[in-house]
Amino acid sequence: MSLSVVIPVLDEAKCLEPFLDGLRERLAEGDEIIVVDGGSQDGSPLIARQYADVVLHCDRGRARQMNLGAERAKGGWLWFLHADCGRVKRGHLRALRALPEDALWGRFDVRLSGDHRLFSMIGHAMNLRSRWTGIATGDQGIFVRRDLFLELGGFPMQPLMEDVALSTRLRGRAKPVCLRPRLEADSRRWEENGVLRTTLLMWQLRWRYWRGEDPARLHRDYYRHHYYQR
Repeated sequence: MSLSVVIPVLDEAKCLEPFLDGLRERLAEGDEIIVVDGGSQDGSPLIARQYADVVLHCDRGRARQMNLGAERAKGGWLWFLHADCGRVKRGHLRALRALPEDALWGRFDVRLSGDHRLFSMIGHAMNLRSRWTGIATGDQGIFVRRDLFLELGGFPMQPLMEDVALSTRLRGRAKPVCLRPRLEADSRRWEENGVLRTTLLMWQLRWRYWRGEDPARLHRDYYRHHYYQR
């Protein structure tokens, strides 16, 4: 498989260099790294240029950034990663290379990066929920055949839940392949705002989205409770 790793970035200089360095080391010849910057003010694009094959710029918004990266990608597979997901390991790439020939899309299991005693339980619940529903989130490293992604129109241009919306469309074509090697999901939203409070907020937002509420309104409510924005 030829793999294009698409990474949306906004002020990720603190974690970007070790993340890209480790990823570059583990990719094969013919794979590529595409970083799409959404207006960083901390030097993230300069770091990205040291490791990425392509560095693009556009207005902030993960859906917009990831769609732009996918348009420029050359690989047969797209792998969407967050820069704060921790180091990509060889096991992640081995699992991708071993996908069945008829696979169309999928995601990885996750674990939260922090040491709180509840984080392992939360990560386990996220993985179970994803298996039961067939819905994946951006933290889980969604991968998809590029031709299918483009056929479906990419990520919907909405400010929140774009990953849920895309995986809902993909689920209509095929069940996701759920790979066991765990990606590390950043735990800062739980650490900054409280574990119980953040978990309840996320459940509430998912419920409201399922009920058809405007993603723009959900976006405002979400970031009212968090110090960083995407």
